[in-house]
Amino acid sequence: MYLRFYNLKEEPFSLSPDPDFLYLSEVHREGLANLRYGLIQKKGFIVITGEVGTGKTTLINALLSEIPQEVKTAFISNPKLKTEEFFFLLSRAFKLGNGDNKAKFLINFTEFLERLDKNGENVVLIIDEAHCLPEKLLEEIRLLSNLETPHSKLLNIILVGQPEFEKTLDHPGFRALKQRITLRYRLKPLSKEETREYIKVRLSRAGSKDVGVFSEGAISAIYRYSKGVPRVINLLADRAMLTGFVKETKVIDDKIIRECAAEIGFGNAELNRVEKDRLKKNDRETKTGRHLLRAGLAFLILGAILAIFWFVSLSNAERQKLITDLTILFSGELWEK
Repeated sequence: MYLRFYNLKEEPFSLSPDPDFLYLSEVHREGLANLRYGLIQKKGFIVITGEVGTGKTTLINALLSEIPQEVKTAFISNPKLKTEEFFFLLSRAFKLGNGDNKAKFLINFTEFLERLDKNGENVVLIIDEAHCLPEKLLEEIRLLSNLETPHSKLLNIILVGQPEFEKTLDHPGFRALKQRITLRYRLKPLSKEETREYIKVRLSRAGSKDVGVFSEGAISAIYRYSKGVPRVINLLADRAMLTGFVKETKVIDDKIIRECAAEIGFGNAELNRVEKDRLKKNDRETKTGRHLLRAGLAFLILGAILAIFWFVSLSNAERQKLITDLTILFSGELWEK
């Protein structure tokens, strides 16, 4: 709808993982380098984790786009499967015939792996959403990693999931699996600078000649609401461009971002956070003021008590002289002298 208004050829912030819009931050490049190394060296188990929307699937797609044809791959995006269903999918992916029988599948799969290994070929199993794997199936996958030669693994397995999958691996019941993991990498959200670059890159690849569609204030607001998560950046930026089109605004500012964030549901949470921070700050300042006031009063009272004891300890002549001097001081006669 807003493409012509902003002189774009296609939507720059689509939620689909389009390889033409691939942006690899430093963290993503490092993650991709780990995957490449693990596959080349046949390291066996590789685990990639990251929060929702940080680009795990994008990273896997980037890997798949550069895997040579001699590398046989199977990609399972929904691992909520029974064991027999899992073996059936693997049989279909590697064209091994009927895989509804576990024993038959294991025989065919082992022969398949050994044959490819002799030919210098590689086999990769990629499982997305690994945090959804049933425990029984996860154990079956571990057992597949036992297929190896004295020199290398016959099967590379990449498990991709959310951070809670790390807790699963840390469970004592999965210590055997954890010991087989040779590479672990966790994706992090984009920094503020990377968020700015991410937005500009996607605008440019969508055909925009003016990558300054979003003001600096708008970019800062997007980063604040999204916390650097690419999927949320896309969601906010796309809604903001639609709002900008409706308002006939060529440059999107932070006000539009706040409006869009509130519409999507991020605004209230952010405002609540800001309000809580403000209240905490006021509370700290109030408590500090109270502490200082109490300390001051305590010193005054202590000083008064000490002064009384000191005054009482004086002789009559000394007390009389002190009273006379104080009278002169407050009457101003002392200053005249």
